[in-house]
Parts: sequence; structure tokens; C-alpha cells
Amino acid sequence: MIDNQKKIIRQQIKEAKKRLSQEEKEARSMAIFQKVEQLQAFQKAKKIMAYWSLPDEVVTHPFVQHWAKEKAMILPVVKGEVLELRSFTGMQDMKKEAVYGIYEPTGPIESDPGSIELIIVPGVAFDSNHNRLGRGKAYYDKLLKTTRALNVGVCFDVQLIEKVPTDANDIPMDLVITETVEK
Repeated sequence: MIDNQKKIIRQQIKEAKKRLSQEEKEARSMAIFQKVEQLQAFQKAKKIMAYWSLPDEVVTHPFVQHWAKEKAMILPVVKGEVLELRSFTGMQDMKKEAVYGIYEPTGPIESDPGSIELIIVPGVAFDSNHNRLGRGKAYYDKLLKTTRALNVGVCFDVQLIEKVPTDANDIPMDLVITETVEK
């Protein structure tokens, strides 16, 4: 039953995001990351994990490239059933991955996930209780169980829903930021 609910929500959010133009996504993403940058935890953090965004996600590319000059930026790479964490060392070290067609870093492997102070987490949907609905592979839930970082979910307003169906394996966020909401 819960899997069916999640499937329906994923489809509804997919349709809602399709109505956003690329320009809207970029402008909204900029507003989201301006809020992230104002967080005291972000300002203090020396090591931050983000993600290299897919076309339908909050756009992270400018954020990652900008802050990699001042902070250690870590990006995930899908390896089987888990996320391997690698340092972002610049565009010259990004390669297009075959299975999902996304760019992934080829920098050094992050051997100490516990040293990451803040994690920017994508999601399909979030709710006011900071619950997150991912794409269904539990990559982030598995990773977040192993860290003590501040988990910051980022999404567009259209991705905020009343209630995300959850089970015991779902890890809630510490904070969720959209272009208009910070909870």
C-alpha cells in the first residue's frame, strides 16, 4: 500500500515539475541556495556534500562550482546499491555515467563520511514534518544513517506536499528549504 502511495506521488510531482520552465527552475534554485548560504551551519562547514542535479531537480551546478573554491565539496556516485562519495575537483574531472546519464566526479573518494558537516539532499517530495520521498532506491536513506551531518532537503514549492508516506527506513531531514519556505 505504501509503495503504491509513493508511486502516485512521484507521478504527480513529475507532472508538476514539467510545468516549470528551465528559466524558472534556475531562478528558483538560486533563491533556494541563497537561503542555504545564509544558514549558520553552512557558513561554518568546511566539508559539504551536495549532488550534481538532474534536469528535473533543484539546479546545483553553479552552487557546487562556486563553493568548491572555498569548501570541500563532496558529490555522490551511484555504485551498485550504495552511494560512493567523491570530492568535486572541477569540471575537468566530471564524466558522464552510462546508466543514468548524469555527470559524476572522478576526484578522490571521501573515506570519512562522518567528517561531512552538511548534506544537501534532493528529493521527489517533502512534507512539513521534514519527511522525504526519494526516487525509490533508498541511496540517501542508507547514507544518512552513517553520518551526523545536518541534512538539508532542497526542493521547489511544487514538491511540498501535506504528508509523505514513510516507513522505518526513511530518514527525515533536519531542515527543508524551497524558494519560499524554510522549515
